[in-house]
Amino acid sequence: MGTETVRTGASDEVAGLRREQRGWYFYDWACSVYSTSVLTVFLGPYLTSVADHAADADGYVHPLGVPVRAGSFFAYSVSLSVILAVVVMPLVGSVADRTGRKKRLLGAAAYTGAAATTGMFFLDGDRYLLGGLLLIVANAAQSVALMLYNSYLPQIAPPEERDTVSSRGWAFGYASGSLVLTANLVLYSAHDSFGLSETEAVRVCLAAAGLWWGLFTLVPLRRLRDRGGREAGATVPGLRQLAATVRDMRRHPLTLSFLLAYLVYNDGIQTVISQASVYGSEELGLGQSTLIGAVLLVQVLAVAGALTMGRLARTYGAKRTILGSLVAWTLTLAAGYFLPAGAPVWFFVLAGGIGLVLGGSQALSRSLFSHLVPPGKEAEYFAAYEMSDRGMSWLGPLLFGITFQLSGSYRSAIISLVVFFVIGFALLARVPVRRAIGEAGNPVPEKI
Repeated sequence: MGTETVRTGASDEVAGLRREQRGWYFYDWACSVYSTSVLTVFLGPYLTSVADHAADADGYVHPLGVPVRAGSFFAYSVSLSVILAVVVMPLVGSVADRTGRKKRLLGAAAYTGAAATTGMFFLDGDRYLLGGLLLIVANAAQSVALMLYNSYLPQIAPPEERDTVSSRGWAFGYASGSLVLTANLVLYSAHDSFGLSETEAVRVCLAAAGLWWGLFTLVPLRRLRDRGGREAGATVPGLRQLAATVRDMRRHPLTLSFLLAYLVYNDGIQTVISQASVYGSEELGLGQSTLIGAVLLVQVLAVAGALTMGRLARTYGAKRTILGSLVAWTLTLAAGYFLPAGAPVWFFVLAGGIGLVLGGSQALSRSLFSHLVPPGKEAEYFAAYEMSDRGMSWLGPLLFGITFQLSGSYRSAIISLVVFFVIGFALLARVPVRRAIGEAGNPVPEKI
């Protein structure tokens, strides 16, 4: 009877983890439409056009009296959102680990971001400041929510399953992005048939992303469960908590080395994602429908790419697979510099290359880092990770914006991002991940 009870308990535990995993996938399904439809496709070109409309005769807007070239306003807003996230994420991560109330915090962050995104429906005319404010709130809230979401991974998946679970999560997100973007393409292309102007169609697409985000966040909030916190204790301001986390990481220098490598190469990835549409519209002269179609191609191929790279990781290990993806990123970005203007076919070829490496490089980085986190400090460490993922990804947009401001060329701005992939490759290659996992106090998988 005792043995049967143990087996039943183990079976129930496995079933519970599977239920949580399926719920966990659905947060990627919920929030990825923000990354795809809002940040990657519509908001960059649209907010730039709104800023252009409000600009003076020299092409500058003046938020808070600071002269900013209208073409750089979107990139600078992304950077400001990241600075806000840097302050908030360590504090929220510490609270989540100490109290164990990760799910409530996830819900609060997700619905803040969803509400700000839905509010983008009111972005029209010359309201570029409203657009910048909503972008800052939504992007920072998404960073906080994703930090909490990612910190569930080591709790809901055993070490040997994390590459697969992480890759499936990314695949869910890209499938969702593809579905919503297809609907957006129909609405935008046939906006006259729906009785909408082009501007109104864009605003509907932006608001719909926020509603989608809020609706499907209900699934993970029902299925994920909180674990007990570490201990009671007062929290400290965000930047002080970040300093405390970094001090703790110094006891795990190899974990910190991986995080530094990821910070660098992912900064390049995030900047390509957020600025690709601006590059396509402003430098290559491509229409909005072409940009939507290209991003849709990225989403479709990213599903296959994430799952394929997950399988490659089982054979070659996550580290080697990520290094291979960074070589592909470098070659793809260099090719983008030479794309001829007004040639959508070559832009689609470039989009295909990005799609094949995008999901896998991010999914495997997330699962690899989950092995390097000391048990009981998941949210706190994933706060630092998320600052590398989105939080610290302000250098890329800043470099992109400054390069354009100085040169007036988006080609120069896009090629400047190659440096992030080259340096990131060199830093990651030097990290002995097997030893890093052991020193973090975690079991070392057979393939890593």
